[in-house]
Amino acid sequence: MDETSGADGGTAPLLEASLALDNDGSRIAQARHLVSAFLTAARNDHGIPVVTATVEIVQLIVSELVTNARKYAPGPALLRLRVTGAVVRVALWDSNPVVPAAKPHDPERVGQHGLEIVRALAQTVTVEQTPLGKRITADIALTAATT
Repeated sequence: MDETSGADGGTAPLLEASLALDNDGSRIAQARHLVSAFLTAARNDHGIPVVTATVEIVQLIVSELVTNARKYAPGPALLRLRVTGAVVRVALWDSNPVVPAAKPHDPERVGQHGLEIVRALAQTVTVEQTPLGKRITADIALTAATT
């Protein structure tokens, strides 16, 4: 666990984990396992309240983001998880600078619902272009979900 200086001058715990992703599709499963291990450790080792449904929601969000990065970005990607306060922040950087856009509602469309899913499950979602691609960040409440 890293520590960082809090706004009150004290130190606040900062939990982080990251995973470098290449074009290997097995990294999606690895990313889901990282979420489970990370949030379980936050709960069991650090006493941070994390409900089971939140773990499942974060795994789904990570699956969608990693799948899209592997499908549309030509190079590497980086997944970062961070717990601060009552929120887990999922950030995925990939090498494709194109900002994704949600598709218009179409009940006959199969697939391409990833961004819609992420936006529906997260408290906030931001997408920003970076010098070498883009970063999508989603914040999820650790205890708002019900088990």
